[in-house]
Amino acid sequence: MTQHPYDALMAHQFETEALAQIAGRLGWDQETMMPSGAGAQRAEEVGVLEAVLHARRIDPRMGEWLSAINDADLTEVEAAQMRHIRRSYARTVKLPEKLVIAQAKLASRAHGIWAEARETDDVDFFLPVLEEVIELKREEAAALADGGDLYDALLEEYEPGTTGDQIGAMFDRMRDRLVPLREKIIGSNTYIAPLAGHFPEDGQMTLARYVADRFGYDFRHGRLDKSVHPFSSGSGTDVRITTRVDEADPQNCVYSTIHEVGHGCYEQQIDPEFGMTPLGGGVSMGVHESQSRIYENQIGRSRAFTRWLYTRMRDIFGHAGAADAENFYRAVNRVHSGFIRTEADEVHYNLHIMLRFDLERDLIRGALEVADLEEAWNSRFTADFGGQVDKPSNGVLQDVHWAAGLFGYFPTYALGNVYAGCLNKALRQAVPDLDLPLSRGMTEDATDWLRDNVQVHGGLYQPRDLIARACGFDPSEEPLLDYLETKFGDIYGL
Repeated sequence: MTQHPYDALMAHQFETEALAQIAGRLGWDQETMMPSGAGAQRAEEVGVLEAVLHARRIDPRMGEWLSAINDADLTEVEAAQMRHIRRSYARTVKLPEKLVIAQAKLASRAHGIWAEARETDDVDFFLPVLEEVIELKREEAAALADGGDLYDALLEEYEPGTTGDQIGAMFDRMRDRLVPLREKIIGSNTYIAPLAGHFPEDGQMTLARYVADRFGYDFRHGRLDKSVHPFSSGSGTDVRITTRVDEADPQNCVYSTIHEVGHGCYEQQIDPEFGMTPLGGGVSMGVHESQSRIYENQIGRSRAFTRWLYTRMRDIFGHAGAADAENFYRAVNRVHSGFIRTEADEVHYNLHIMLRFDLERDLIRGALEVADLEEAWNSRFTADFGGQVDKPSNGVLQDVHWAAGLFGYFPTYALGNVYAGCLNKALRQAVPDLDLPLSRGMTEDATDWLRDNVQVHGGLYQPRDLIARACGFDPSEEPLLDYLETKFGDIYGL
């Protein structure tokens, strides 16, 4: 009996999704457990697997099945599946197999080189392989763009329907309010002491697992490990997260964990019926980031939740690095012009993203050469943050993204903040007494609302449509900026 084209397509897609999960697991292993000398072999393994995946994604039968399917006959879920598959197929068939394999192998090799360069603060060791990465990304972008903007072609992979000009215009509007807010805070002369003391690694990891559990991360279907750069990997019943530890700064571990838990819970809470299909993952990186940022900031750094966290810190370490719960709250929200994006306060974070967005767009467009990248980074940092980068690991070498070829990814972090601001406004309207359970370490009212309004839908809706459905209004940067001005105006007495 002949199989219906839709059923045949979805059976093929199921196997492709399964292989993609295996590829993701190889990446997780490389970041967490792989022996340091295995990099060359892993690059070959990744290249072979990517060749198999690419062949499946451009299989001639895909085109035949897609042509035979009448979208008018499909259910809402089936139509959404087709939307994702058609978009992916249209992009993938433009990419030569040789390019895809070369990129996969290079990304694996470049990761090891980046990690070593970061460890030794040796920019010159990294720049040659970055040059190779960018050359291949430009080739990819040219194949995808059909004569259009190269950067937009890459951005489309992470945030469908969004252009660099739209992101740039949003950043200009945000900068107009963020910079004055930053200047008012600095000019307030209000000193907030950072957390102080020694916080042993074992205690931090204990607290990280405890906090992850409190936010609803399911350890039966996930695990928490350490890595140089915290990340989340996987979907469905196998979702893994990582964090990192600095024994002088427990915020690094705690809030990196909460951030990755937001990503992990999104993947764990997607409707199981969507598993191993295009709908079985987050719909875009901007929406994904909205979950990690609202978990980390609007919930995790709230005055209510930090009151509970302060007590847990004292239980584990015998102190919390601050005299009382209010000073602890102020310390974890302290505004300072630090070097590291992942450790940045909420006021400065988007300025870090704007820096990276402008530089990577210029790199892809050919307006900035790799040889000039470090100088461009350092000059821009001084202009935006008022200080000088002291070492490459605090500057151009701090992020793994460019080594991995993830050009177009960075702006979705700021877009995620914008979406989180909208979701926080809607959440507070839906659950006006949210602070009471948060002060007791009970996050369910918040996380359940996010699960029901965002996470369970997976890739069913378009990114902006999903946020609009959840919030009851079209997304914009205004709720985020209002939240920041209110919160930090209170903390700094503005």
